[in-house]
Amino acid sequence: MGTTMRYAMVCSSNQNRSMEAHALLKRQGFDVSSYGTGAHVKLPGPSLREPNVYDFGTPYKFMHDELRRKDPDLYKRNGILPMLKRNLGVKNAPQRWQDNAADGCFDVVMTFEEKVFDTVIEEVEIGIHRVLDLNN
Repeated sequence: MGTTMRYAMVCSSNQNRSMEAHALLKRQGFDVSSYGTGAHVKLPGPSLREPNVYDFGTPYKFMHDELRRKDPDLYKRNGILPMLKRNLGVKNAPQRWQDNAADGCFDVVMTFEEKVFDTVIEEVEIGIHRVLDLNN
């Protein structure tokens, strides 16, 4: 009958909030994708000054296996290993919102914090300006 609406879930690192929403909506049959807006993917480390930093596109399995080797008790206790295991069941790797043009347009974009919302709006405005420049 009609077309299916497309949804995008966006947080900073495409790890926690966006992936929980992605998993939930995917289980309900929604056409959903998820993204992060940060420069890198950051996960808590042994201290606030020592986060685990990865590039977008690094597979969740790689992160999971690396952190399990580093300190399985810490990363199980703080919920990082179970979170990464959940993420593995949803998609291969975190994706960056700013690099998602090939994924097409979305009908609904949900952000989970104000700075992420601001970044998404900036990128949408940049995209609109590019289209307008191409048409001139």
